Amino acid sequence: MLITTMNDVPGRTVQQVHGEVFGLTVRSRHVGSQLGAALKSLAGGELKGMTKNLEESRQEAIARLTAAAEALGANAVVAMRFDTTEMGDTWTEVCAYGTACTVG
Repeated sequence: MLITTMNDVPGRTVQQVHGEVFGLTVRSRHVGSQLGAALKSLAGGELKGMTKNLEESRQEAIARLTAAAEALGANAVVAMRFDTTEMGDTWTEVCAYGTACTVG
């Protein structure tokens, strides 16, 4: 599956547009991660536990996006984007979305 943030694929032609697809996941941070983040915010620096959680969330969203595109018979997703939303104090929604296409 070709996934690109561009609106076209250089050297290829979009032969068919299958429609919008998305992959969504909602994750909750565990108590240890929240406590570590609170302590780290006093000194500053990267919140490694939260960075890891967000990276895993994005990979899961891409996997679901890919599955949705394959189910439509697509071999590419163009104009792929991420959307991230905080839901409450501990939940994060990550959505990967784009246009499923057949390119040749």
